[in-house]
Amino acid sequence: MVEACESKGHKSVALLLRTAIWRRLLLLGRKGCREAPGHTVDLRELKTQSASLNHRGVLYAMHDDGRPPLLEGHSLTKRYSSFTAVRDVDFVIFPRQILGVLGPNGAGKSTIVKMITGLAEPSHGAILFKGRRVRDDLSEYKRALGYIPEQPELYGFLTGWEYLEMVATLRCLDRRLFREKASAMLEAFTLYQSRDLPISSYSKGMRQRIVVISALLHDPELLVLDEPFSGLDVTSALVLRRVIGLLAERNKAVFFSSPVLEQADRLCTHLVVLKRGSVVASGSMEEMHAGFAGLDLEAGFLQLTEQVDVEHAAENIVAATAATNR
Repeated sequence: MVEACESKGHKSVALLLRTAIWRRLLLLGRKGCREAPGHTVDLRELKTQSASLNHRGVLYAMHDDGRPPLLEGHSLTKRYSSFTAVRDVDFVIFPRQILGVLGPNGAGKSTIVKMITGLAEPSHGAILFKGRRVRDDLSEYKRALGYIPEQPELYGFLTGWEYLEMVATLRCLDRRLFREKASAMLEAFTLYQSRDLPISSYSKGMRQRIVVISALLHDPELLVLDEPFSGLDVTSALVLRRVIGLLAERNKAVFFSSPVLEQADRLCTHLVVLKRGSVVASGSMEEMHAGFAGLDLEAGFLQLTEQVDVEHAAENIVAATAATNR
């Protein structure tokens, strides 16, 4: 509606609409913060949940110091009618780890991300956060989650600053702290001078940087990144890659989904390789490199997933490109 008013030249009406919608969003966010109940955990509840998990056979690996992983997926399966998008996928992520989920298009990466973020319910299996089922307290889990979606939907009628302020309000972030964080991040991502421009005027890369900042504002314990480098220029991509590495060093856990092998190889500590919705290989990056029997990671990945003769396919495409009428 706002964009329609602007396109017809009714800029004053568009401004009023934009202001009204923005204020309404902020009021709803602040109301939610006031009404959010404090969560107390009864020890009997924890014991009951633990017994229930063990009874159902949902077991998880333990860290050296006895702590459970931050995030786990157990036998995750997602069916859409007769089509199975993801089948019996298992993974664990500890703090300080970056788990890359790699696979060709259609392998099930985005479906797993949707299940992790609560956007889709598994048909079978369980997702655990700190040893507890996510669905038992989804609101608490989402407070600890920072998410960069593959195709972010932004409010184009808001400015970059207004959008971040809305996110901070919904996250119940102190306003002074928000201003400090947002200013520093906008400056680091070279967006500070554009903060008061409407998002509708932003390039794809600028929008992606706003999404990255919005995912980091509340200092999440867990980052879920679905192709986070999409649209970023070389400098911004290098900065984001270093940011992810530093966050992992500071005890964060990162779930990273990408179809690009080079990104995963440079960034991740552990890797899960998918093919047609199932895991075909998993392990630390050292184990993955060692497990391909002399092949480099690229050749090993192709052998596991695509089984395509890249050279032959490329030659056929070039030959078809050069074909002429006879």
